[in-house]
Amino acid sequence: MSNSVFQGVVRGKTIELDQEPGLPEGQPVTVTVQAMPTRQKLPAGEGLRRSFGAWSEDAADLDEYLAWNRRQRGLDRRGIEE
Repeated sequence: MSNSVFQGVVRGKTIELDQEPGLPEGQPVTVTVQAMPTRQKLPAGEGLRRSFGAWSEDAADLDEYLAWNRRQRGLDRRGIEE
């Protein structure tokens, strides 16, 4: 018994394979179906909104946090010697 992995497309109750399985017509088979991830085109800006998570709709708090962060970073830094 040979196991092979094929890709295909579901069309109603039929799965159209992308290549010949190499089996004789009428051969009984067992099929395990696993959906493949699809790439979807996101609306403009949606990827950034998803990436920024909680900050995406709270610009004022984000600005406040960034300003605080810059102040904290400057506390212990030595100046650049020239």
